Amino acid sequence: MTPLQRGAAVLLGPPGPEPLGLGRFGEFGGRFIPEALVPALEELEVAFRASWASTEFRDELAGLLANYAGRPTPVTECRRLSERLGVRVLLKREDLTHTGSHKINSVLGQALLARQMGKQRVIAETGAGQHGVATATAAALFGMQCMVFMGAVDVERQALNVWRMRLLGAEVVSVESGSATLKDAINDALRDWVASVESTHYCIGSVVGPHPYPWMVREFQRVVGDEARAQCRDLLGGDPDVVVACVGGGSNAIGTFAGFLDTDARLVGVEAGGLGLESGQHGASITRGVPGVLHGARSLYLQDEDGQILEAHSVSAGLDYPGVGPEHAALAATGRAEYHPATDEEAIAGFQLLAATEGIVPALEPAHAIGWLAREAGHAVPHGSEVLITLSGRGDKDAAYVAERLTGEPLS
Repeated sequence: MTPLQRGAAVLLGPPGPEPLGLGRFGEFGGRFIPEALVPALEELEVAFRASWASTEFRDELAGLLANYAGRPTPVTECRRLSERLGVRVLLKREDLTHTGSHKINSVLGQALLARQMGKQRVIAETGAGQHGVATATAAALFGMQCMVFMGAVDVERQALNVWRMRLLGAEVVSVESGSATLKDAINDALRDWVASVESTHYCIGSVVGPHPYPWMVREFQRVVGDEARAQCRDLLGGDPDVVVACVGGGSNAIGTFAGFLDTDARLVGVEAGGLGLESGQHGASITRGVPGVLHGARSLYLQDEDGQILEAHSVSAGLDYPGVGPEHAALAATGRAEYHPATDEEAIAGFQLLAATEGIVPALEPAHAIGWLAREAGHAVPHGSEVLITLSGRGDKDAAYVAERLTGEPLS
């Protein structure tokens, strides 16, 4: 048994490369914020740098990841799906963590930081609800107050996760403004933070926002890629040919890619193609976005000719965001990673395909990656390729929504 197999101690790898200057990844990133938040972000950066360099902090986080979150997560070989597609498919099983997604990795790290900074209240935004559930879970564990902002559209389609957050003691705020989805939840969370910054830590769920969030969240999520790299080498005798992950803001993808950036593996991020790129109803911010500033960082965003942010669309609440983390924008610009859309219908087909062939029900977010591979196997992904997909979350949160979409009737 290798040290990274399930049941062994979690080994946090060495810190990854820092962004340049004030959080720059090439031309992207930075810190574009109200003056009132500058001290909080400077405090957070100082605390993170000190903690991430501390053996005591890293050991405590590793213990929580192992004994509370359930790491390391396994890599599962999908034999029937592989036979169907003609490529060898491996899944990195973040759906098997406590709370059911990769979000717990970063939330536990941020909760430890909040405690060290003396913050007794945490706030978060959430789309699919998985980050909200993870934040509410960590708040319960550490005895903190918790408030989660969620778009009203997502509150309705993710009712199970809303109930879970409230059960865990969090206050869930339904955001009615704008498109009432993830972008608007972030707006309201930022407004709350400005008013309560001395007592509150904003637990951002993805690799978005002002520096140091994109860097910090990537570092907390890189455990996914570090584990997967060691596990693939144990299983395959080398690195996979292709590493695939869904991308909204991009935390599970950047955490996975971090383990393979210095290898020859092809890195593929799958965006929300929605109703199709030509429809304008999608969330493919790398494929169709242009540079701009939103929520404190320069990155690629869906915008109109006047620079106004457009509404995104996706069948999955977690990908329903009109932008992407700045490090992903930089990886796309350099060509080290490539990004492709998968439509709503392809995601639902991927949801059904994995369930039927492997007995694993994915969240709709990573179902986009399954749907993309099903479309491209034998084409952009040659037959016989070895493909690792990060299964970023489990699909029980989406079951009722998908069932109603497929049958036209709600689950009774």
